[in-house]
Amino acid sequence: MTSATASDAFAAAAQRRPRLMLVVLCLALFLPGFFSLPAGDRDESRFAQATRQMLDSGDPVRLRVGEEERNKKPVGIHWAQAATVHLVEAAGLGSRRDIWAYRIPSLLGAITAVLLTFTLGRRLVGPRPALLAAAMLAGTMVLMVEAHIAKTDAALLAAVTAAMGLMGAAYLQPSGFTARQAALFWIALGIGVLLKGPIAPMVALLAGITLAVVDRGRAPWLRALHPLWGVPLMLLIVLPWMAAIGIATEGRFFAEAVGDDMLGKVGSGDEKHWGPPGFYLLTFPIAAFPAGILALLAARGVWAERALPRTRFLLAWIVPSWLVFEAVATKLPHYTLPTYPAVMLLAAAWAMDPLRLAPPRWLAILARVLVAGVALGLSAVALLVPWLATAHEPVGAFLSVPFAILLAVLTWRAMAAARWARAAVLGVLAAIPLYASVMEFTLPRVEPIWIAPRLQAALERVAPGLPAARFGITSHAEPSTLFRIGAETRFLRRGEDAARFLAEAPGRAVAVGNRALDDFRREAATLGIAPRERDAVHGFNYTRGRALTLHIFTLD
Repeated sequence: MTSATASDAFAAAAQRRPRLMLVVLCLALFLPGFFSLPAGDRDESRFAQATRQMLDSGDPVRLRVGEEERNKKPVGIHWAQAATVHLVEAAGLGSRRDIWAYRIPSLLGAITAVLLTFTLGRRLVGPRPALLAAAMLAGTMVLMVEAHIAKTDAALLAAVTAAMGLMGAAYLQPSGFTARQAALFWIALGIGVLLKGPIAPMVALLAGITLAVVDRGRAPWLRALHPLWGVPLMLLIVLPWMAAIGIATEGRFFAEAVGDDMLGKVGSGDEKHWGPPGFYLLTFPIAAFPAGILALLAARGVWAERALPRTRFLLAWIVPSWLVFEAVATKLPHYTLPTYPAVMLLAAAWAMDPLRLAPPRWLAILARVLVAGVALGLSAVALLVPWLATAHEPVGAFLSVPFAILLAVLTWRAMAAARWARAAVLGVLAAIPLYASVMEFTLPRVEPIWIAPRLQAALERVAPGLPAARFGITSHAEPSTLFRIGAETRFLRRGEDAARFLAEAPGRAVAVGNRALDDFRREAATLGIAPRERDAVHGFNYTRGRALTLHIFTLD
């Protein structure tokens, strides 16, 4: 089957059963690695561990990770994760020890965002461009990654897509917009607040202000949204939890979530994730790989049509929020994800328009180079990471090479012929085996970067059934350790602390990092104890970018 036949066959099947085909496409893109990737550091393990401790404690309000309060993010994703874990356990499919059970809300959020891009996007750009846009969104690397991570952003994308899709319907046809649709808009915003605070309302508010300015104060769509009862409806969803968490933490949640977390990210590069303005534009070809590159090609044509209501609305969805994300000091690739449905809808509408304004020749060539470069670069990373960590590559790393070449060749040929929509479809379809080779057959097999599972296995060999409260660790205070071994695990700051912990009571074990080993042995001699090294775990802490050896000691 030729590439043209393959893309045509997919398009024909998708038009007959569009939602079914989009779900199948999402599962093909998102499931590889979903079950096999261990819990990642740091965000995923923090979210999952907070949910696990919520389940264990039965407290649905206060969040903790180990001994510390987790006063950074709202509770919505934790409720969703707790619900899916309960369902998994009730069905006998797994337990709260399985990280994939906590990833289900992210998977469902990503699929829902794709389906909503199609369903609500049809009113904005038409059925066929909306279908292409949904497929393009599904294939983006940033959404594929977020669907694998047990945190907020894929679910937030679903909430934002629902709210903005409904807002777009109100903008284009305010007279036909119903009270039920308005209620759904405010409910989506309320859910968005429970997931990630002000992001969802911010996107809608900035879009509304932009439209009001561009339309010179005319805003019949605002009356159609019924804000007089809509805002209270949104607050009704949010305020009960806000009151409960304020009382439970005596106000600490708001001081830390707003003062430390949110304002810290605005004013400075939080957690070493600083980036200059323009970061998201420069990294867009990677984050939106493979088909999102059409957005850059479409930019001139989109701007030429900015007077069209649909284009004006989608630009209002994208531009002000994107500028805010560029201005914020902390930069992470997924921060601009709430704008991606609008980006893909504009790009798809341009790609399927026979009267589209062609991009400059240099830009078309650059787009081909970027898609091919990212594909080959992803394969190179799949080869390089295992080699640096283990001095050999798993089979999946080698498989990524022909898949990357296939994607590069197929998209290059289609784009060279100015078959932009076909290039997008082929790119997304070819991304399926490429992503699978990396996410399923490469990364889970790079054992040195997955320290916590091997540490747990070593502890089982050394001290079977050891309670987490009797285990201490230095030099690796990562939340994945808590998730694998237990919330009562003691994080010890120095080697001396590890020796004292071991000496305080019988039946204990410690894992001492190589950098703290000399201090541990010196303090043990001072205390008159003779720790016995029982095992060692060698690995690479990718959050700190350095090799690590954990030496496991007991006193017996």
